[in-house]
Amino acid sequence: MSLPFLRSAVVQLAAYTPHVESADDPSPAALDILDTNECPYDLPEALQEKLAWQLQHNIAANRYPDGGHGALKEAIAQYVTESTAGAAFSADHISVGNGSDELIRSLLIATCLGGAGSVLVADPTFSMYGILARTLGIPVVTVGRSEDTFAVDTAAAQQAIARPQGTPVRVVFMVHPNSPTGNALTATEIAWLESLPPDILVVIDEAYFEFSQQTTTANVLTRPNWVVMRTFSKAFRLAAYRVGYAVANPELTQALEKVRLPYNLPSLTQAAAQLALAHRQELLAVVSEIQQQRRELASAIAQTTPLRLWPSDANFLYGRPPAQSGQPINAELERWFNRLRVQGTLVRHTGGGLRITIGTPAENRRTLAHLQQV
Repeated sequence: MSLPFLRSAVVQLAAYTPHVESADDPSPAALDILDTNECPYDLPEALQEKLAWQLQHNIAANRYPDGGHGALKEAIAQYVTESTAGAAFSADHISVGNGSDELIRSLLIATCLGGAGSVLVADPTFSMYGILARTLGIPVVTVGRSEDTFAVDTAAAQQAIARPQGTPVRVVFMVHPNSPTGNALTATEIAWLESLPPDILVVIDEAYFEFSQQTTTANVLTRPNWVVMRTFSKAFRLAAYRVGYAVANPELTQALEKVRLPYNLPSLTQAAAQLALAHRQELLAVVSEIQQQRRELASAIAQTTPLRLWPSDANFLYGRPPAQSGQPINAELERWFNRLRVQGTLVRHTGGGLRITIGTPAENRRTLAHLQQV
């Protein structure tokens, strides 16, 4: 059945696809979920109890949440200040979203809607930039990356900006480090982004900052066209609560406040994020373990399987199997993906490769064994 009132662009759009259960999957208890780059550890039981106490005693179900996120913004600003040497941020520099996805959408609405501009991305990268832009009817300009290092083809990007084929580029999206490839922005790439004119918004997605410890937030204080996004879904272990935040010039955060939905973060979500920040030393203590597990797993994979891996500054690895004679590489990737899934290891097939989240030591040992069997 067709629905003629739908926009054709929406009908033709390929949606973001999270894990979908298959009849061939092992039971959920036997499946290692290593396809969404979450932290492998839940909140400690003591913090879960504190959050449950908040729900029981401090949150009234019949009342709307804090629509201005005042206390949460203050706590985030303090954390960002701590993680940015020599810089100081206030709550005015912070905008909070229902996950980073809402912030991406708000940025697009505030800058490019109604034919005002297009967005530029460098593939492979996080697919939601293009998906969200297309849902809003915003053109997406795509440039490539080096096949060896996945560095952005800045010459092609500069040409796309200087000589647009259609709507001029208004926003550039970059992930630092990139997903799915795991590489951080180089000094050359950052210098190019810093050279962009003030009428182009530079969006740096630092979803994996806690694992890379590389940040560009200081640029926010000197460049009004610079915004950094981060999330509580990865190192802070709050993927179920959907909290993202943007660090930007106060004039830009005010614009984001105008276009976001009211009461966009539930009371329990705000309480969870504030609790995580208050106990950040405890929660982030596992980052060093995940980094070490990443190094050990990468070394073992390189030594015992034909999978080619690239260096990663995030909590995942990215690799590609060797091409088989006469077989398209995508078919070989599907074979690896499906064999791993049947064995109980769920990874992400994206960007022409396999993205493998770093799990617990036990999960990583199973991942290695399953890769070796493939």
